[in-house]
Amino acid sequence: MDWNFIIKNIPVYIHATYLTLLLAIGGILLSLIIGFLCSSILYFKVKGARVIVKLYIELSRNTPLLIQLFFLYYGLTKLGVKISGFACGIIGLAFLGGSYMAESFRGGLESVSKAQLEAGISVGLSKMQVFKYIILPQAFSVSVPSIGANCLFLLKETSIVGAIAVADLMFVAKDLIGMYYKTSEALFMLVVAYLIILLPISILTTVLERRSRYAQYGL
Repeated sequence: MDWNFIIKNIPVYIHATYLTLLLAIGGILLSLIIGFLCSSILYFKVKGARVIVKLYIELSRNTPLLIQLFFLYYGLTKLGVKISGFACGIIGLAFLGGSYMAESFRGGLESVSKAQLEAGISVGLSKMQVFKYIILPQAFSVSVPSIGANCLFLLKETSIVGAIAVADLMFVAKDLIGMYYKTSEALFMLVVAYLIILLPISILTTVLERRSRYAQYGL
């Protein structure tokens, strides 16, 4: 193991880690918004929009992220739409993650008894008030484990974005291996960088899961 090589290239990995985090944060935030909107449409059975959401979920979950990125980066260029690799990465992650988040939110919403909706309406609350104050808090607590798993999944999926020339962690590792043939060192730094990103998020997700579980029972 060439430690001098590792120390010399730490700044390169720090910059790549920063870029990877930006990609992941952008993709996760957008996927949460998309997922919540889609699950709400499915929950309230909005005519017309419901069919579009179902088609989107099936398309997103049944096509690889790499194909989606190639379409955004290369396919749209043929149509006269040019998007930067970084923007394509965020859009691709949001498109993929939105469908998974939608299923997570939908599972949480459907876990709440319909009797609570009827009880809320019977005491004079509107459907939106019941949804906001009664159903949504309970649904969120049920969805936390699934949402956390999806966040970790999207963070790891950023490794594919390097295929469209975005200098994320995987791209940098492959670049260093190609230039210097320092495979062990490059992969070692890659593993360490991903652990630094993923472990805190995994711990945070576990804490949130426990707190939401206790909150369900008023503890």
